Amino acid sequence: MIRVLIADDQHLVRSALAALLNLEADLEVVAQCADGDEVPAALALHKVDVALVDIQMPRLDGLSLAQQLSQTHPEVKVLVLTTFDRPGYFRQAFEAGASGFLVKDAPPEDLVSAIRKVFAGDKIIDPQRAMLSVETQRNPLTDREREILTHAASGAPVSRIAALVHLSVGTVRNHLSNAIGKTNTVNRIEAARKAREQGWI
Repeated sequence: MIRVLIADDQHLVRSALAALLNLEADLEVVAQCADGDEVPAALALHKVDVALVDIQMPRLDGLSLAQQLSQTHPEVKVLVLTTFDRPGYFRQAFEAGASGFLVKDAPPEDLVSAIRKVFAGDKIIDPQRAMLSVETQRNPLTDREREILTHAASGAPVSRIAALVHLSVGTVRNHLSNAIGKTNTVNRIEAARKAREQGWI
């Protein structure tokens, strides 16, 4: 029996995936989490073989979760699911330690097959997405610039961002200026939008 954990902040998606997977004789959904930060507690209660994780979750996103699990629970295979099929996400998922990457509109049989394959130790790599990932520019942003742009994407003023990241307003402005230059945009909102589109934040 392959024990599966699902982490997705959309309740309907999470429930539908669980219902679908539980129809398979060799799959059992043992835990459902509404955010990535709930996963460690679930793993303390349940033995999990494969974790299906959404990329965009409000508190701990799927890419950060994949990286965390690769260090704390290397025995758990991570299969990243996303609505947003962006080359940058594909590359980041594997760099974070994921074993596979699927979009949510994939046929159900593809998802079931992917779970079985990653459980067996295989990687789920779509050749077309891999090529797009190679062709897409690597993330030019530093970790700090990514953090600040993520806050900027919500429309937070510079003073609020400075308080959140524990830096001075001037330092935050410098990081934003650098990010705007690296993304070849004209303001922080556009920089954050482009970074999201590229899968950099």
